Amino acid sequence: MYIIIAILAFGVLIALHELGHFIAAKACDVKVNEYSIGMGPAIWKKQGKETLYALRVLPIGGYCAMEGEDGPAGEEGTADPRAFVNKPWWQKAVILSAGAAMNFLIGFVIVAVIYSSAQAFVTNEIVETVDGFLYAENGIRAGDRIYSIDGHRVYYSSDFSIYMERAGATVDMVVIRDGEKVTLKDYGLKPAQYADGYRYGVTFGSVRATAWQKLRYTWYTSWNFVRMVWMGLSDLVTGAVGIRDMSGVVGIVGTINDMGQQVEEKTQSRAAALEQVFYLIALIAVNLAVMNLLPIPALDGGRLLFVLLNAVTMLLFKKQLDPRYESWVHAAGMAALLGLMAVIMVSDVLKYIR
Repeated sequence: MYIIIAILAFGVLIALHELGHFIAAKACDVKVNEYSIGMGPAIWKKQGKETLYALRVLPIGGYCAMEGEDGPAGEEGTADPRAFVNKPWWQKAVILSAGAAMNFLIGFVIVAVIYSSAQAFVTNEIVETVDGFLYAENGIRAGDRIYSIDGHRVYYSSDFSIYMERAGATVDMVVIRDGEKVTLKDYGLKPAQYADGYRYGVTFGSVRATAWQKLRYTWYTSWNFVRMVWMGLSDLVTGAVGIRDMSGVVGIVGTINDMGQQVEEKTQSRAAALEQVFYLIALIAVNLAVMNLLPIPALDGGRLLFVLLNAVTMLLFKKQLDPRYESWVHAAGMAALLGLMAVIMVSDVLKYIR
């Protein structure tokens, strides 16, 4: 069941991504030739006033085909003033960004639904420290609200754990104490063995889950998803993780299935398992939003970069870049992405075989 949910989730997330482009294109009066849910042969079609709506057999995505989307102005098929290529740069930017915005919104909505039944949230305020706390002198104390760790904002207790685990020997911690910010420079807080277990020695408070707090923590969680993607990219660039640590569609589907089964076995609750599965799907939705906006050729972010570059060259030199260069860059980028996806897929399959 969880495998089916994961596969359908990928298809829905990509289809909604394209829906974001579709809505923005219509709002900017760009002609959309086809909006398709799924890929492959069509199992249902309906011709609208100008747009063909289609449902295709493979639930693995979709697309929004806009007039003049790929060709430079002046080529056949782009003479229409409603063609994408003939629109102002800012409208192109809005259309290209709308898919990622839709994915972020979907992730936000999923988290909001999950949190709708919450009774309380753990905060970033320390309500007490354990007896014999080893780092009390010139350090954190009960009543402090953790504001940031090494420049990273801390919104609730899990942020504290994440950034402390990624820290070096010491951290620069900022706390709110008596309404003022206090900086703890080179603070050497580490987990230690106390009477009640191996931990940092602090206990965080909680707040009742009012409607406002649910909305607030939904935003915090969604934003933390973005920060998790950036942490992953940072680890990849610095070499902390490698290609073998990356997962593609096969690996992610497997992870969702494993998580669902493990949670269900542990809690004897399918509802609890589904909650964890959809929490992970929300993370994937936000991940797709961030990755699509990276300035990588063939992705929306790469196309957006060329839109902005052309806007600057028009402002400074009254002409645009040769569209052939953009086509070559995107073609090379697509080939590289497909190659990377193939390598990751093989790696995912080998992990399961082993």
